[in-house]
Amino acid sequence: MRSVCVFCGSSRGANPEIIVAARQLGALLAERDIDLIYGGGSVGLMGELADSVLAKGGRAIGVIPQFLLDKEVEHVGLTQLKVVNTMHERKALMAELSDAFVALPGGIGTFEEFFEVWTWGQLGLHAKPYALLNVANFFDPLLTFLDHVVAEKLLRSEHRQLLLVESKPAKLLDRISTARPTQLPKWIDDEQT
Repeated sequence: MRSVCVFCGSSRGANPEIIVAARQLGALLAERDIDLIYGGGSVGLMGELADSVLAKGGRAIGVIPQFLLDKEVEHVGLTQLKVVNTMHERKALMAELSDAFVALPGGIGTFEEFFEVWTWGQLGLHAKPYALLNVANFFDPLLTFLDHVVAEKLLRSEHRQLLLVESKPAKLLDRISTARPTQLPKWIDDEQT
């Protein structure tokens, strides 16, 4: 595993444990010689994560759309900053550059980005692992909801099980480095047989 895309908040949030976890994840990426691929921002958890990678001598590669660059929220000390035109291009390039995906706590943008790469994996557009760093049980309500979606037969349990969840950054990196997602059938496959 050479690179990990991390989705996280442009806010620091209210819980200091989450900030500490972002810094720990960044330091571990640098120590393990894994490139950080992220949204290119200097603010919030994004900034904490990138600063931590860079402080440990790692590589942080940001992907930012021009309209955010115009607002001067980019991180000016990155190893590389790639500027794209749209949010869609941003997500596509981040996915192309990454060997795995991790979501830290964040808001709706974090959720949207993470669910899109999970959907792409479910559709067979990539075979890269995806994981949640469940710091301070942040994602517990979401995990309960996902189990409800499985119970309602709107998500296959096999697809739910491909979602890796850990509360500690080191354990999460260990798991995604050995994960080998497999191509699983979709509901439509059942309909056609």
